Amino acid sequence: MPSDTLDFGHRAQLTELIDEPCRRDELRPCLRDVARLNRWFFGYRPTLEWLESVAPIVATRPVRILDVGCGYGDGLRRIGRWARTRGIKVELTGIDINPDAVAIAAEATPPASGIRWIAADVFAYAPVQPIDFVVSALFTHHLVENDVICFLQWMEQHAVRGWFINDLSRAAAPYHLLRLFSRLARLHPFVQHDGPVSIARAFVPKDWQRMCAAAGLNDHAASIKAFTPARLCVARTKPQ
Repeated sequence: MPSDTLDFGHRAQLTELIDEPCRRDELRPCLRDVARLNRWFFGYRPTLEWLESVAPIVATRPVRILDVGCGYGDGLRRIGRWARTRGIKVELTGIDINPDAVAIAAEATPPASGIRWIAADVFAYAPVQPIDFVVSALFTHHLVENDVICFLQWMEQHAVRGWFINDLSRAAAPYHLLRLFSRLARLHPFVQHDGPVSIARAFVPKDWQRMCAAAGLNDHAASIKAFTPARLCVARTKPQ
């Protein structure tokens, strides 16, 4: 869809190439470039700031963290490095519905990290042990609204201490800037297409307010916060 026909007052009904079947050797460089964007534009910062505030809640054993839609695994590897520098023991698990993404994440991760990778649909996944925190990044904009509501309910059921959604914010300026930047940086063709489309498909605060209410969360149960550049995050810390 031409960018001048997009109405950023509503989610764009567009598809992303990364959601379509493709070869593993095509997916691998695409995921690497998504990780590069995360590094360049401080994509890990919101999740790490939230973990900094909530991880001390668990003091007597390793903190169990599940990353849903883990993709390349760069988010969990960054969490692992954050935990090591602070002397926080963690048990990290990444889950993704795409088995090729899980295989690529495992390839990119040193075995000593201890991260566990699972190829499964999160809605069919039943954790063996209780999960302290569920996190996700750049995941929810891939879902239709009813599935986001189901995901919020799933996290409420399975995250003992809280959850954090790190995603994009729908707006024209970051859409156009990312279109230009991804081309100038000669990122993977999938990323050049999907990056701006992801922004056009993302949610805004009123969307999250509506979905949280539909999931049974009251007005004060979850917080919605914007981060620069172009991130919108939803956090829930459960009373202990």
